[in-house]
Amino acid sequence: MTPLLSAQTLQDRILHHLTYTQGHDPECASRSDWRRSVSLTIRDLIVEPWLSADRAARAQRAKRVYYLSMEFLIGRILGDAIINLGLDEAMDRAFDQLGLDKREILDDEPDAALGNGGLGRLAACFMESLASLNLPAFGYGIRYEHGLFRQSFEAGQQVEQAEDWLEQGNPWEIRRADDSYLIGFKGHVRDIDGHMVWHPEEQVVARAYDMPVIGWNGAWANTLRLWAGHAATPFDLHRFNAGEHVAAAESEILARTLSRVLYPDDSSEAGKELRLKQEFFLTSAALQDILHRFLAEYDDLDLLPQKVAIQLNDTHPAIAGPELIRLLMDDHGLAFDHACDLARGVLNYTNHTLLPEALERWSTWLMGRVLPRHMQIIQMIDEDHRNTSGRPDHIAIVRDDQVHMGELAFVMAGRVNGVSALHTDLVKSTVFGDLHRLHPDRILNQTNGVTPRRWLRLANPALSGLLDDSIGPHWTADLNRLNALEPMAADAAFLDRLRAAKRANKVRLSDGMLRELGVVADPDAIFDVQVKRIHEYKRQLLNILEAIALWRRIHDDPNGDWTPRVKIFGGKAAPGYWLAKTIIHLINDVAATINNDPATSKFLQIAYPANYNVSMAERLIPAADLSEQISTAGKEASGTGNMKFTMNGALTIGTLDGANVEIREHVGAENFFLFGLRADEVGAVMATPGHARAAIEANDDLRNALQMIAEGRFSGGRPDPYFALLDRSWNDDPFLVASDFGDYFDSQRQVDRAFRDHRQWDRMAALNIARSGYFSSDRTIRGYVDDIWRIKAIAP
Repeated sequence: MTPLLSAQTLQDRILHHLTYTQGHDPECASRSDWRRSVSLTIRDLIVEPWLSADRAARAQRAKRVYYLSMEFLIGRILGDAIINLGLDEAMDRAFDQLGLDKREILDDEPDAALGNGGLGRLAACFMESLASLNLPAFGYGIRYEHGLFRQSFEAGQQVEQAEDWLEQGNPWEIRRADDSYLIGFKGHVRDIDGHMVWHPEEQVVARAYDMPVIGWNGAWANTLRLWAGHAATPFDLHRFNAGEHVAAAESEILARTLSRVLYPDDSSEAGKELRLKQEFFLTSAALQDILHRFLAEYDDLDLLPQKVAIQLNDTHPAIAGPELIRLLMDDHGLAFDHACDLARGVLNYTNHTLLPEALERWSTWLMGRVLPRHMQIIQMIDEDHRNTSGRPDHIAIVRDDQVHMGELAFVMAGRVNGVSALHTDLVKSTVFGDLHRLHPDRILNQTNGVTPRRWLRLANPALSGLLDDSIGPHWTADLNRLNALEPMAADAAFLDRLRAAKRANKVRLSDGMLRELGVVADPDAIFDVQVKRIHEYKRQLLNILEAIALWRRIHDDPNGDWTPRVKIFGGKAAPGYWLAKTIIHLINDVAATINNDPATSKFLQIAYPANYNVSMAERLIPAADLSEQISTAGKEASGTGNMKFTMNGALTIGTLDGANVEIREHVGAENFFLFGLRADEVGAVMATPGHARAAIEANDDLRNALQMIAEGRFSGGRPDPYFALLDRSWNDDPFLVASDFGDYFDSQRQVDRAFRDHRQWDRMAALNIARSGYFSSDRTIRGYVDDIWRIKAIAP
């Protein structure tokens, strides 16, 4: 562990950076100047274990794991790093001595705009757990200048603006100008004396920016390497002086476009091309870097599977199979069969979705035009797989004039894993059913997890302090120690302190974020939270329809015995996903009506803070009483928000979908509010003609809620904004909102009754916390180590 430093030493180092790095006097420094100086001070303390870890890995000739992901939703780094270094108390004193408000300094740090949702947050948790377990690892991503987008609302509708998280620089990164690689696109392939040579038409440079990821106790740090696009050719001064000012910077514009925005809209051909280029840019740079590092230590490429494990986080980096084969064949002279065996020996693929549309497909025309050599190799891989496995044509990688990246990732992977027990079973029987029958030992399960350092220790100091007092602090590194809390679920004094910790978090949220929204939230009401990407299968629509139905009932009986509730939504919709954006509009319209109804406002309020991100999650999750995990059964791969809520003492209302199944098994069915169709029932309902209309007509609450929307009750008397949504609800309903509505509404009334028995609710919350140890990402990483990567922890 990094030696503990005194508050005075920390203060001196902060002032040194403020003066000599930032160039400011303390009297004139802004909050951001102070925050960057504090960040640089903490980064300095991380560098020593970071370099030490790299030296140890090289000295022991260790096998490393390389994690390739389009997203790393790392959130703010400063507070997390302070805690992992064990400097929280000393830093508190240093802040006091400098006259700084710790909360203001920590909140000044922008969230790194490097991800969207669960996929990116999982990658961030994995990087932290790898470091906490002293496992040698690299993460590879893209250094997006603008990330996904900054969300705001205008007249209730989502508006997207560019993120500016790099506006003031990133004190955590170190630019590695020497670690740069050429990335090619387009052009042609020539056969020169039996050797295929690719001549790219376009080239850019991928330049590395490294960020250290420090583990718990500060003993080990790994590297998150992010690639930024730079021009491969110098600025064309001749064209500039000739008046062609824009044309002179064409190469720079192309390069920077690759690392500007996460998930560019791919509804156009230009958008599709950019997205494919981005994925190849990340993957090629990472693989060239991996081979460069390997060959600096070893001279025998046959050792690759013994020294390198590569994990592909979803299909985005699935081009890794063809690219690694290309590098081994075209640059290092290996035969195809040899290169293919080595590639499969190092590559592994994590599947995150059962939705066919989310398993990427590229037209053969686009792939052949943008990556002509790779199109050739993909066809070779496909033919080889057909010849060696006897696979039927309907599961070919190349079929219907498309390259199916899910099948490519599967075929080129040594191991394929799902991310929850239910999801893995469905992967075997649905999306990869035929491939599983051909390769029955390839698919295995690794249920997701989250890091308790950020999601308990950092995000919820009130609860963390109670846990430390009750069972000691060692749960932070071994979450299974929370089991020791079980007997305390019957202890009145413990439950009183647990309730007080939860209420303190709710008061902070009520007095801060919710008040800023104009929402008057009673901290003694149920705080009912659904935060995640806005998507039809996640069924925010089900949630808001229940709110409308509840509001109508309260309105009809304002003197009834109602349980006060604050419904909180958070999440972004993809810019081109018009129906998800319509659901956002509806939530905001409904909120505006309900929140301003004097007859019901003391019983029901709705809040939708804009621009949901990691930092917002760190405030919402500790304050939540109820966690909404209500996706259509069989559609959610795992979820990780459900785990964060559970370990923070929120009870779950949910379907048997994703990791909900395992959460319910661990916390106990009696401590989980279950509703809805099961995964094996969904197909039969979907195949029933008119299922949506029949379900709506059978439920007065749902029919009346839809009728109010149709009458324009929430949209100023204009129903037209929601015609398409209503038509889909009545006549299609692909995610069975109507079929599950009645059971969901009844389960919510069970929640109301349970919440009124405060002592019983607190016992249920305590047991959720006590039984959440399984959902640590440390456990997940140990599973990958044992079953897939075969790497070893190293003493620094």
